[in-house]
Amino acid sequence: MEPQEVDFAHTEGAAKRRREKAMGLARYVWDRGISGQELLDLTDSTLRKLARAAGSNPPSTMETWLTVVELLEQKTAWAQRHPDHPAATPAHRDEKIMWVTPPVQPWT
Repeated sequence: MEPQEVDFAHTEGAAKRRREKAMGLARYVWDRGISGQELLDLTDSTLRKLARAAGSNPPSTMETWLTVVELLEQKTAWAQRHPDHPAATPAHRDEKIMWVTPPVQPWT
């Protein structure tokens, strides 16, 4: 009998921990007004710094960041349906520029 190989990165426990980490990261990212696409456009180095700023160890795979993007999309849709709710507005939008550089407008 050969021992059965286990993919520890895709067990139920790993998926639960990945989701918990993604939720914490999504809260931090949402509060800074960063969209899912803007998040995906960030460099690996910036993503690691962002995770540390959020109080989390940087995810070892892109899978967690893709879950963050899904959560951001859900929160954005919720915020659009509830625009008057206090949680529908990012609390620290002014910190977005620390992570996402706005496009430079060319001289014309």
